[in-house]
Amino acid sequence: MQKAKQLSDTINKFFTLFVLLIVLIALFLPKPGTLIATTKVGNLSAVSILLMIVLFGMGITLTPADFKRVVQKPVQALMGTVAHYVIMPFLAFLLVHLFGLTGAAAVGVILVGSAPSGTASNVMSFLAGGDVALDVSIGLLSTLLAPFMLPLLLKMLAGKWVDVPFQSMFLSAFEIVVIPVALGLTVHMVFQKHVQKIINVMPLVSQVMIVLIILAVLSANSKTILAVSTLALIPIVMLHNLLGYLFGFLFAKLLKMDTAQQKAITFEVGMQDSALASTLAISFFEPASAISAVIFSVWHNISGSVLASIWKNH
Repeated sequence: MQKAKQLSDTINKFFTLFVLLIVLIALFLPKPGTLIATTKVGNLSAVSILLMIVLFGMGITLTPADFKRVVQKPVQALMGTVAHYVIMPFLAFLLVHLFGLTGAAAVGVILVGSAPSGTASNVMSFLAGGDVALDVSIGLLSTLLAPFMLPLLLKMLAGKWVDVPFQSMFLSAFEIVVIPVALGLTVHMVFQKHVQKIINVMPLVSQVMIVLIILAVLSANSKTILAVSTLALIPIVMLHNLLGYLFGFLFAKLLKMDTAQQKAITFEVGMQDSALASTLAISFFEPASAISAVIFSVWHNISGSVLASIWKNH
């Protein structure tokens, strides 16, 4: 288990480089990734199953104390979750219209903006000296609300470009998100004396699963990934993330939260669960609508690491 933890720490430290390597593999050797993207197990795609494993890993690290914390101090967690589901979707909608995006490109940006906060935000908040407990609470709430909020926001903001199957998307998101988290929590509660070994290895498993998801999405779009229209998404995705940090920070500042809480809110607003966004994009829309999520996945790890380092050193 110690070796698994050391490997996990190494991958986490160089995660962006690993992702860039996966990008090259997807572009020049797309067959393995395409196989993952097109494989189904029953009604579930392989990509969905990979994400469910990630969310099971999130669930198994949770305890009743995490839920108790939300109940005991609900205001900051609720306000942070509201900020996440207001600021990022609004910014996505604004950027889509500002840059004149349409079709799959517009849907992809809005889909990323409507996703819950990403698990990487907890790591960045920890490195920056933020309120990690608040981070976990907001991440938990935004994730549990995702089956309802994500299709609702997508229908409101992207309905002009695509038909959003609200009921099917809700059920799929519930199956992919809530059930694995609940299952992980249950395993932790039932086998709490023996579960630590699993918890120690889950970060490594989750990192591998996320890398495979990125490989699958990029490989499925390998023929169009270098198109001008695709490359034009890069500055838009970067701007979306950076504005999310800015407005998240200003929101926390406006509510007069302390410094650690401001850092937590900043990361929770600006960092998205891009793996969920890309999974739903492949499942319900054109594969090209998943490209924004993959770009976001690479970029927010870079920007989050830089911001955490600045805060840590100052």
